[in-house]
Amino acid sequence: MATPPRLDPAYRAKSWTRLGTRHFDVLVIGGGVTGSGVALDAATRGLSVALVEQRDFASGTSSRSSKLMHGGLRYLEQLDFALVREALKERELALTRLAPHLVKPVSFLYPLTHRAWERPYVSAGLTLYDNMGGARSVPGHKQLSRTGARRLAPALRSDALTGALLYYDAQMDDARHTLTVARTAAAYGALIFNSARVVELTRAGERITGAIVEDVETGARVSVKASVVVNCTGVWTDEIQTLAGGRGRFNVRASKGVHIVVARDRINSEVGLILRTASSVLFVIPWGTHWIIGTTDTDWNLDLAHPAASKADIAYLLAQVNSVLTHPITPDDIQGVYAGLRPLLSGEDEQTSQLSREHAVARPQPGLISIAGGKYTTYRVMAADAIDAAREDIGPGVADSVTEHIPLLGADGYPALMNQLDRLARKVDLPVWRLNHLLGRYGSLVNELFELAEGDRSLFEPVPGAEEYLKIELLYGATHEGALHLDDLLARRTRISIETLSRGVDSADAVADLVAPVLGWDEAERATEVQLYRQRVQAERESQQMPDDQEANAERTSARDARLRAGH
Repeated sequence: MATPPRLDPAYRAKSWTRLGTRHFDVLVIGGGVTGSGVALDAATRGLSVALVEQRDFASGTSSRSSKLMHGGLRYLEQLDFALVREALKERELALTRLAPHLVKPVSFLYPLTHRAWERPYVSAGLTLYDNMGGARSVPGHKQLSRTGARRLAPALRSDALTGALLYYDAQMDDARHTLTVARTAAAYGALIFNSARVVELTRAGERITGAIVEDVETGARVSVKASVVVNCTGVWTDEIQTLAGGRGRFNVRASKGVHIVVARDRINSEVGLILRTASSVLFVIPWGTHWIIGTTDTDWNLDLAHPAASKADIAYLLAQVNSVLTHPITPDDIQGVYAGLRPLLSGEDEQTSQLSREHAVARPQPGLISIAGGKYTTYRVMAADAIDAAREDIGPGVADSVTEHIPLLGADGYPALMNQLDRLARKVDLPVWRLNHLLGRYGSLVNELFELAEGDRSLFEPVPGAEEYLKIELLYGATHEGALHLDDLLARRTRISIETLSRGVDSADAVADLVAPVLGWDEAERATEVQLYRQRVQAERESQQMPDDQEANAERTSARDARLRAGH
């Protein structure tokens, strides 16, 4: 495989020129995991590909999930066996072949609350889950008594369970995984471009022939020609269908999911928890030195770019988790909050928690493919289905999908590096836990970070206000990973915005100083980036004190967007 290109300002400038001068087989709209997956699938079939994303890679749903790559245990209850089997196959591929550096096993305790009937019922479901592929590279489920369960999770009240089962799934940093999919597509020849908004679809009669794309950073526009345009915009699907003339084959509804993040010492447990609620399930997910608690599942029809968590959302999560804990979590324990929108295929009157997580592909008119719905875990299958559907527009001779056999960047050589962890730590003079952290984020690409830091040991210093990260990681985000704004670095290239009490405010100045030379910021631009990031955090904090969605949305959208500060 070719060396992945550095997604730096020079790459961006060169890509902008190529956007307007080449004819592409495939133009992908949307840089979430589905769009990135489509770009990778098409590029590895030998097609010419361009991907444009109006904000940042993974800036929508793909950075705001529960960060689980899972089979969907609860879909067994809905008898959706095909979806579970498909998701478990994808989880296994990610764990073993495609992204073992990014996707890791995680164990969950399933507390039982009813005597007699519940254990055999849940056991039957987990046995089916294991047999459908859930117990290949991770252990099968285990039966636990109440005493055994509380030994693993002393935080659980003794009256909150009669016993439990232990089972395994997998987790990842969703934003980092999505970015790695996009960079892998670029390594196979795809042109990937963030801060690029589609303002018009071009056509010849009824056929879509490409798009007018605007550089959000400068306001410049270019006409991109393509044999087929693939709409992978998630909750924005209907907007692109409107640009095409409003004749979409399906509608997408947005369901808001809110998560809170607390320090690991607030819940005394060695394992995650999955708790039944009146309408759905609640996860308590281990996340490094933190726990992620979520999620909600409510309709959202307000601002799509910046969904807001309200005081009611946070109170709901606290009430649900505190119902089983010996030491309740308080609002003061919350270090981070994030809200995301699930793009659900819309029916007539279903509750959002019952809407399908399956995906659909449509060709509403020649030259346009739309794909929507689905689960993060099955992004690769969705991508393959989309390009299969695009064959009609691209022409004969399109190869079959091969992404099942294509490891993501950083996967090759990762097991060997893990086996050499101690020796490598001595070589680069870093603690083993630091190197372990880096390998879990970059895999074998960690060598690019070492090369970037060569001759400047100060880049191995911790980031002020976010000591779990090193300065080199933030610099690398600007030099290799396409970050254009402070928000990109603190919210997605790292997760400082949800993992620190200051939500990244205490790190903003130091990070801005670090990347300003790379991104070409003068002192005024550097100061503006810091100011806008602080305003963003303040608006989020204020929105989380509002009683309902409308007021939370008004507060959150009061902060100016760094990508729109020039009014483009």
